[in-house]
Amino acid sequence: MRTLALLAALLLLSVSATAQSVARQSAAGQFDYYVLSLSWSPSWCRAEGKDGDPGQCALGRRTDFVVHGLWPQYERGWPQDCRSAARDPARRETRAMADVMGSSGLAWYQWKKHGRCSGLSAQDYFKLVRDAAQTITIPDVLRGLDRDVRLPAKVIEDAFIEANPGLTRDGITVTCRDRALQEVRICMTSDLEPRSCAPDTSQDCTGSFLMPAPR
Repeated sequence: MRTLALLAALLLLSVSATAQSVARQSAAGQFDYYVLSLSWSPSWCRAEGKDGDPGQCALGRRTDFVVHGLWPQYERGWPQDCRSAARDPARRETRAMADVMGSSGLAWYQWKKHGRCSGLSAQDYFKLVRDAAQTITIPDVLRGLDRDVRLPAKVIEDAFIEANPGLTRDGITVTCRDRALQEVRICMTSDLEPRSCAPDTSQDCTGSFLMPAPR
């Protein structure tokens, strides 16, 4: 009987801990820092092909980095799809973000999945996305890319660190998809100051990867 009682108590503790974890995961405004994700548009357009957004991928637009998202993070893990009392953005508000995020569809998706977790209104969240993007200088050598190249992650990181003296190698990570540059992710405090990334956010590409030129 004692064994059964102990087992029941352990199960109750486990359920309670899980419930607390879920509650924290769904609580808007409770997080530790942000990740600004800058997507390399040519890689995304190349992967999507004819299904890519024409506003972002049309030939001649030469789109390079766009903001994929500004993501609230925990020191371990991250919240998403949070419950929020904030109203959802109007279509005109998501359309207005297309110049920064590439498309209104992405702006809406990022608000729904990540923006609600910020605890901000949609208007304030989108303003913060713009402010975060403006704190980062895109290296000229990457903006002027006129041919496809293959590079290791360290070269991309070095270029960003040189263009942004406040950044450190611990505060930036480079991700790949199908051996092509996917994103440059930069970790920031809630005041948009550079900071080190938590271990589960650091996931640099290994080896060299393709960086297709804007078209």
